[in-house]
Amino acid sequence: MDEQAVKVKKIVEINHLKVKFPVRKKWLPAVDEVDLTIHAGEIIGIVGESGSGKSVMSQTILRLRDHDTAVKYEGEILFEGKDLLQSPLSEIREIRGNDISIIFQDPLNSLSPVHTVEKQLSEVLILHKQLTKDEARKQTIEMLHLTGIPDPEACLKKYPFELSGGMQQRVMIAMALASEPKLLIADEPTTALDVTIQEQILRLMKQLNETMGMSVLFITHDMGVVSQLCHRVKVMYLGQIVEDAGTEQLFEEPLHPYTEGLISCIPHLETERGKSLPTIPGTVPSLSEIPKGCHFCTRCKYADDRCFQEQPPMIEARQDHFVKCWKYDESAALRED
Repeated sequence: MDEQAVKVKKIVEINHLKVKFPVRKKWLPAVDEVDLTIHAGEIIGIVGESGSGKSVMSQTILRLRDHDTAVKYEGEILFEGKDLLQSPLSEIREIRGNDISIIFQDPLNSLSPVHTVEKQLSEVLILHKQLTKDEARKQTIEMLHLTGIPDPEACLKKYPFELSGGMQQRVMIAMALASEPKLLIADEPTTALDVTIQEQILRLMKQLNETMGMSVLFITHDMGVVSQLCHRVKVMYLGQIVEDAGTEQLFEEPLHPYTEGLISCIPHLETERGKSLPTIPGTVPSLSEIPKGCHFCTRCKYADDRCFQEQPPMIEARQDHFVKCWKYDESAALRED
């Protein structure tokens, strides 16, 4: 997908973010020194295996971890200039679902099974936009129609468990978009859906991004999905962003060994029948087993002594293409393998 021009206004700017959890009487970073900027109208993809810190990082933007577990933050998350990490929860609640909305992976766990679709969608509009019940119902029908539900009025009367997975996810998208947010966080919203419905949801999100000018932070482990949807991709591993580039540039010339591995694992139609797909050896370490040097060194075929001892800096190895790897020196010249 070609990287297209987007507005230069910054919606969210994350600087040196660390999110720490208590593990065996130590505070260990699930997110470690992450920098991230999202501009108006931009779709940013965050990709990586389970355990890479993608969901923790995205949910921290709305401080969703504050209520259920011990957590420490460092750095800053600027939303239109306001640091959300320093803001009282009363202000965060005003932003949640209003300026910034989120869609989770499993819609059935996010929707109430004992309330109709109309009840749940109307509550969002009444709470955030102070609409009357009749006004909320009218706008709810419009939002369901916008997400491609064929008979919105009939859908309003149903309970979530009466809908298919794709319909449930469309209801979640309608709920997230009801207040016309400036940023939509989509946390693996298509993982539980079949391929046909997944394609429809991705097409819908792209369409809404273009028509509403809404920024999207799309969290996934699926490189194929990223290639279809995103303007820019940030590859995340064990709490750190290890590569950052425009989508087309990243897929044409991946620089980090981890990115190479993720792309090589994408199935292709021309793959020889019976031949196994490539895999990345090993698994993502736990927070208590983070390597001293490069976080990926224990799984990297290029790793040498330096990789096990020192963390590499993030450098601009190509124009507007950043990588965190000792294969590239400070002058961005590729070392001999």
